[in-house]
Amino acid sequence: MNILAFQRVEKPVLDQLKQNHTVRFFKNVDTTKDPEFLSFLNKADGIIGLDLNVDQPLINQAPNLKIVSNVSVGYNNLDIETLTKRNIMATNTPGILTDTVADMVFGLILSTARRLPELDHYVKSGNWVESLDSTHYGTDVHHKTVGIIGMGRIGLAIAQRAHHGFDMKVIYHSRTKKPEAEERFQARYASLDELLRESDFVCLITPLTKETERLIGKREFSLMKNSAIFINGSRGRTVVEEDLIQALNHNEIAGAGLDVFENEPIQLDNPLLQMKNVVTLPHIGSSTLETELAMSTLAAKNLQTGLEGKKPPNLINSAVWDNK
Repeated sequence: MNILAFQRVEKPVLDQLKQNHTVRFFKNVDTTKDPEFLSFLNKADGIIGLDLNVDQPLINQAPNLKIVSNVSVGYNNLDIETLTKRNIMATNTPGILTDTVADMVFGLILSTARRLPELDHYVKSGNWVESLDSTHYGTDVHHKTVGIIGMGRIGLAIAQRAHHGFDMKVIYHSRTKKPEAEERFQARYASLDELLRESDFVCLITPLTKETERLIGKREFSLMKNSAIFINGSRGRTVVEEDLIQALNHNEIAGAGLDVFENEPIQLDNPLLQMKNVVTLPHIGSSTLETELAMSTLAAKNLQTGLEGKKPPNLINSAVWDNK
């Protein structure tokens, strides 16, 4: 089979795929113009990778395509409707990255609340020449209230760390109530507005959908405490970024920890990069050696299973299989 690999597939997994298939790996190419990419796409039986926009124009240029295997739990880059109409399977890699992303979210909470990157730079710049005064103090995390928007696997893992590790009060907002969270972590379900008003740390961890796109904007930031810290570990487009910038400029919230942005990579003239009370990361939620390898391995398993004519373990559009 011809396998098109894109952007982020770990080398051991690529080497394994190459033992049985013709594999071409592409990175940082213009997928609408690059002649080598388009030529191989035309004969590709499967696609594996990250952040490839598999939309209708791309699908139209892949007449042999049987399966798209995302190296990600999210799949907002896939046109599921068109893939399903063409009987092309789509898969993702859920579960594996849960704890890794939850660790990263708590890293953002701690880094922002305790001003760790800012004070690290302060020391390395040679400014620590006397005892610090209160202008350099951070804020406590323990015994505070964390509001989690999106109580899926990752939300539950964040609640576990908050409740058991930091004795935090947990509030959550989700499409449905989560009895498991309420029983294990004494979490309380709340409306979005209630969560925003009451939380010291607001953690957004929803997938990007039509319902969640631009979910948090000017009105939502105005509801938050002036002392609140906003954490985004979901997708950049779940937030109205300009409204976040204004909320920070007007001291409507105290700070932000961001792993994702409206446009990635972030432009160097983005005001967020000049704010000391904002911690910025390059979308590394799942980026540890162990987790990335495990995700690529599962994605390859999904791909191989689908190419063998069997149902992949993480099939998103099950209607394709039901129609066989």
